[in-house]
Amino acid sequence: MTDPAMTLSPHPRFKPVLKRALNDILGGSAASVLTITFGLSYALLIFTGPLSPYLSYGIAATFISSAALAAVVALGSSLPFAVAAPDSSTAAVTGILAASVLERIEAANPSTPLLSAILITIGLSTVLTGLVLCGLGLTRMGRAIRYVPYPVVGGFLGATGLLIVMGAIRVITDHPVATLLHFVNGTTLLELGAACVMALVLYLTWHRSRSPFGLPVILVGGVLTAHLAFWVTGISLGEARALGWTFQAPPQAAFMMPWHAEGLIHYPWFAVPDLLANFVAVIFVTASSTLFNTTGIEVAVHREANLERELNVTGAANMLTGALGGYAGCISISRSVLNFSSGGRGRLSGLTVAALSLLMLAIAPQLLGFIPKFVLGGLLLYLGADQLHKWIIESRRRLSKLEYLSLLAIIAIIVTWGFVPGILIGVIIGCATFAFSAARVESIKYSFDGSEYRSSLDRSRDDQDVLLAHGGKIQGLNLQSYLFFGSANRLYQHVKQLLQERPECRFLLFDFKLVTGVDSSAAYSFAQIKRSAADLGVELILVHLSTSAEKVLRASDFIGEGVTIIPELDHALEWCENEIISQHQDLAREEASLRDWFARILGSEDDADELIRRCQRIEVEAGEVIVNAGDPADSMHFILDGRVGIMIPADDGRTTRVRSLGRYTTIGEMGLVSRTPRSATIQAEVDSVLYVLNIHQFDAIKSEAPALSNKLLTYFVSVMAERLTFANRMIAVLRR
Repeated sequence: MTDPAMTLSPHPRFKPVLKRALNDILGGSAASVLTITFGLSYALLIFTGPLSPYLSYGIAATFISSAALAAVVALGSSLPFAVAAPDSSTAAVTGILAASVLERIEAANPSTPLLSAILITIGLSTVLTGLVLCGLGLTRMGRAIRYVPYPVVGGFLGATGLLIVMGAIRVITDHPVATLLHFVNGTTLLELGAACVMALVLYLTWHRSRSPFGLPVILVGGVLTAHLAFWVTGISLGEARALGWTFQAPPQAAFMMPWHAEGLIHYPWFAVPDLLANFVAVIFVTASSTLFNTTGIEVAVHREANLERELNVTGAANMLTGALGGYAGCISISRSVLNFSSGGRGRLSGLTVAALSLLMLAIAPQLLGFIPKFVLGGLLLYLGADQLHKWIIESRRRLSKLEYLSLLAIIAIIVTWGFVPGILIGVIIGCATFAFSAARVESIKYSFDGSEYRSSLDRSRDDQDVLLAHGGKIQGLNLQSYLFFGSANRLYQHVKQLLQERPECRFLLFDFKLVTGVDSSAAYSFAQIKRSAADLGVELILVHLSTSAEKVLRASDFIGEGVTIIPELDHALEWCENEIISQHQDLAREEASLRDWFARILGSEDDADELIRRCQRIEVEAGEVIVNAGDPADSMHFILDGRVGIMIPADDGRTTRVRSLGRYTTIGEMGLVSRTPRSATIQAEVDSVLYVLNIHQFDAIKSEAPALSNKLLTYFVSVMAERLTFANRMIAVLRR
């Protein structure tokens, strides 16, 4: 005979399934408490003021939205325990959208059927939101919203918190904040005070514990406390409603499909262009809330979500919700985490929320007639203040002063002028803030010169000594980050200072290996660098220059004469070192030649070295005037290489060459001795190298090295004697 107990107990393999199902139902029931409570407050937030007569339709729209969103997201989300519903931010922007429609209808055609117009507008915005979300998910562009500057997102969501607070005040007092001062009385102040107390109680209790049934217990306690106060003071429920303490009991929740022919015909389509800004606000808030809430759930429960799938599922849920006349919503952090904490792990949790939301269509209106305004108004105050605290107080620790000020400015702009101006101006502020912050990032990772950082080429000891002595002629800058007008201008200022402090620099290397990009405005700063370098005879070397950066710099005519591109830093250093060694060898040969010449005319190498030390080397190009006739004779010139001409001005204004001097000759020694103004102009006929002995050094030689001074004077006399002999011979020839 079969044991009855065995026939009644479930099969062992079904026990885990039943246990999981029971946990999902319990978790979904806990999340439903928040959905129902918040849903009532959202309905009051949207259908307030002139729309309060249609509150029953608002309640129906709220719980239809909750049911549709919860069911679709539960069936399709990559997080099986996720719970979706209207959110405080989406409800706030939906309320602003409804108020905007109302204003335009009252201004244009007050006879327009109000309810149909409101429901069509809300449904249209929700369908558009769903389409955009699906588009973002299918094209994988949803992550693009992560590139919106953080202060812009924070300012946007902070503004929704402030708007929720303002909406809560209207729910409590039946008057908008702008006109509240005209209607302030003792009852209004008491209602606001009671709502603030309710919000404070929620913050001190449920905000910290997040118990699944803590919120309904607090709200029920608030309702009972209010009715007890009415009883103690002798105020009946009808009198409390007349005084504005409780809501007027709405009729049974009424459902109406907005897409009927009469409603579409009489809809104020002329107002749609003016409402585009509000539609964009609903779409932006829903998309950003979907992304941020999904990320928050991932962090809270340590589960990874498929972001594109969440966008697609949320988009489909919103399209269904909009078709039914509901308003936008998204996955909820608080409800999903509460479900997860209560044991819910499967899709049955979301379906439970959907079922209980539909059940509230029959119960909610009767409940609302007994609830004091300050209870749900206090809940809205708490939700708005919590969001304000998150984005105005807590974000201060994460943001710089400039970013935080821009966040506050965006909140003020949104509240004053609307969401779209706030977004546009916020993006501009965000970009400007980023540019300012990026400009402060040092574009130079490190700098070096050729005496401390060399190529990998092994060189002789003599060459190493040359580089050690003259390596300062090579200056290098290792650049980093993105170069634009701000950072590039700071680079230009740094280069100017570097060239002033290191006048010996002849090669300036820019290593672009760590540069991520260059914009056209940065190319202008590089053009300034090129001009400054050209004035000082400095060659610019570009290393590791990417194709895109080279294209930008070529477009600005920066790359050309005076600028060399070398692929690798090691090869660039080797090239510069070879140039320095070659120049040094040429100078060494030149100094040896000069020393031999001076030693011959002075009879001593020591005197030759002393005279070289007193002279200044100059290079002149062909046609360049060295001195002009009439100038003070304050120097003489030793011509080591090249040729110069002595030019005498003629009566017709032209100049005539009377003599030409080649290498190993001198000019100007007579004026240096006699101190008389120059009688002729000296001009280079070819590129020449001269050593100049100025009057100050000549006087110093006379006082510090008398022997050398006498030898110089003897040399000057011999030179003048040779020239006089040559002149006498020329005169003798002319007399024949």
